[in-house]
Amino acid sequence: MTDASHFVLTSQDVTEGGTLQQPQTSAYFGLDGRDLSPQLAWSGAPEGTRSFAVTLMDPDAPRAGGFCHWAVVNIPAAVDELPEGAGGAPDGMGPAETDAGLPNGSLELVNDAGFTGYVGAAPPRGSGPHRYVFTVHALSVAMVPGTPRSKGSRVLKDITAHELASASLTATFEVR
Repeated sequence: MTDASHFVLTSQDVTEGGTLQQPQTSAYFGLDGRDLSPQLAWSGAPEGTRSFAVTLMDPDAPRAGGFCHWAVVNIPAAVDELPEGAGGAPDGMGPAETDAGLPNGSLELVNDAGFTGYVGAAPPRGSGPHRYVFTVHALSVAMVPGTPRSKGSRVLKDITAHELASASLTATFEVR
């Protein structure tokens, strides 16, 4: 039996407490980024996990509830990693949907920038450092209701309702 306290998230591209690197920042919002999701791996999911969800939130964004940069649900329970560049990105800056690197059955949702895929960090200039929280959620259900047009920020309620455990990495980024 796996204890939820042993559920951990790691990344080759994001360091806990570190600064996001150029590939994970935004070209879509006019920075010199690439809108490329980082490699993420997790282990120690609790017993009863039937699927995973991955989210990226900026809780420091100047809007209620923060800004949802990325949300993927219905990741099969047998999966324990997403490669760098998994998921779509705007205007072909990231991988094409057919090369997205998301496991079969996964559903990528609409971010708060208004498109399906990953949008990198781009806090308002001069607003100070923002936290970017990458979270993997172990869920008690195989599928969270949604369509490719569902907004990630709205599906967060469903994720929370079925969450057995979560593990996060937090990095910062600032535009001066």
